[in-house]
Amino acid sequence: MEQLSVFLLLFVCAAASDEPLLKGGEDFDTILIHIGMGKWNIMYYFSIGAWKLALPHHALAGAFISPYVNHTCRLPTDVPSGSGTIASQNASTDTVWILPNDECSYLKKDVTTGRLEEVPCTEWDYDNSTFSTTATSEYNLVCERQYLRAAYQSLYMGGFLVGAFFSGQLAYRYGRLTVIAVSSIAYSVMALASAWIPSLVFLMIFRFLLGTMHPTSLVTGFVFSMEITEIKWRSTVSVVVGMMWGVGTILWGIFAYFERDWRWLQTFVSLIGPAVLPFLLLLNESPRWLVVTGQHQKALSVIQKAARINNKSLPPTDQLLAIMTKVQEQSASEEGKATHRSPGVIAREVLSQVAIMFSTIKLATITVVTSIGFFAVAMIFFGLTLAASSLGISNPFLFMVISGLVELVCFFAIYFLEKMGRKKFAVFIFGLCAVALLLQPLVPADLQWLSTTLVMIGKMASASAFTLMFLYSSELYPTEVRTQGMGIGMMSSRVGAFIAPFIMSALEVDHPWAISVVFGLTATVASLSFLPLWETSNVCLPDTIAQMEGQKGSADHAPKGYESVPLQKDGSGETSTAA
Repeated sequence: MEQLSVFLLLFVCAAASDEPLLKGGEDFDTILIHIGMGKWNIMYYFSIGAWKLALPHHALAGAFISPYVNHTCRLPTDVPSGSGTIASQNASTDTVWILPNDECSYLKKDVTTGRLEEVPCTEWDYDNSTFSTTATSEYNLVCERQYLRAAYQSLYMGGFLVGAFFSGQLAYRYGRLTVIAVSSIAYSVMALASAWIPSLVFLMIFRFLLGTMHPTSLVTGFVFSMEITEIKWRSTVSVVVGMMWGVGTILWGIFAYFERDWRWLQTFVSLIGPAVLPFLLLLNESPRWLVVTGQHQKALSVIQKAARINNKSLPPTDQLLAIMTKVQEQSASEEGKATHRSPGVIAREVLSQVAIMFSTIKLATITVVTSIGFFAVAMIFFGLTLAASSLGISNPFLFMVISGLVELVCFFAIYFLEKMGRKKFAVFIFGLCAVALLLQPLVPADLQWLSTTLVMIGKMASASAFTLMFLYSSELYPTEVRTQGMGIGMMSSRVGAFIAPFIMSALEVDHPWAISVVFGLTATVASLSFLPLWETSNVCLPDTIAQMEGQKGSADHAPKGYESVPLQKDGSGETSTAA
């Protein structure tokens, strides 16, 4: 469990270079050791964790705000619903309207000539047995406009993709707390506005803008938590903060069950932000960020306050200031090369880094396979979370709650990662996902429980695969290109999450069974793609591409100069590896 949280920390630090932990950490960590763990830290974890609970409600809004809703074509005259029969006749024009087995059109027959004309539906009657109102029914996001349902969900993911490029820079320039507080206010305002805005166009725009602030809230909040936590507690804290997403997913299913009107549901979940904001405003800025940016007196004040609340003692003030000066100098030295660069220089550096990822067959294999894995796991994970109505699951609310519970259970996937090894677990977990999803369409309609079980097995496998991908990728890449490699992987995952709603939209009306098949085949490809890779369990991480080229993927064949040391307990009681 402790190791899993370390892997989650690796993910956040390497997620497309969104926002790494600030440098110069070892000396500052000595200050954190004096501060310890206590009420001051818990205030931060509670506030950041509470805000994170709200994120799944909007990231997964498509499940209850714009779900697939059964509908029938409404004829131009007030007639009883029916299908395949004469529904109405206009005596003055000798015209007969026929409602065929089609939700998107009806037939107009001229009695005199006998000519049939297919006319697209312009109005529909919606099944309100599950939801009283949805954006789908209010804006008629069906038939020729059904792609807008997918766009509603994907625009959020597209915003996430865009926001990832600037969230880290904003947090570094203006401070962690400032960016989190401002983004939470803006996020809440736009979320509330989108609940009552009458225009579909503006609803979509706000949806995209909400997505741009998601990485600011998610990644910056996580980094903020890590920067105030001493080393021996980071594993536990990362797990607790990471679990808030699963808890938020559970709450999203519960809230949607009790409120079936999409506007009031959106309003209710959007109030979580304003409720958490007062707690955020009671916090202080990250002392590590204050030190790195030269605000030593402010940092000293925060550190002294933390020690006082935690009932801890600190070294003399002059010693603290000396440590701060050293940390700032180290950070300035490491980041000096990255300053004063023109956009052209940055673009050339990015292209050069991408080219490096394909400079050798071995490195190119890692890049391609991990990209496939990240793409597949994100597409399946988000697709299945949103696919209850598309897959014909009768209770989407229970499905969402179980999805959240499954995500919490998958934190224990670390046990199998250690027992089976990375490569075998990768082939197994993607294979399990593939088998479950490929079998799901074969289940008879009267065995709804079995169909739901297979989908949840696929969801559990994809959630476990997410854990695997962050760990395995970080171990495969050598240190000198690890950030770039993880960045490419995270970019692939965002593309997968972006296109998942469009896949469901294209298939759910005429071929709903094909959704599971597409996801299952994708998982199959991902499972097979890992076969050329090698095992990294209990193998020292290579620092250079040359060391990686000489690595055989076994503790017995570690690169020259390396020593593989099994997992052990360090003096603080934490599980660690040494090299």
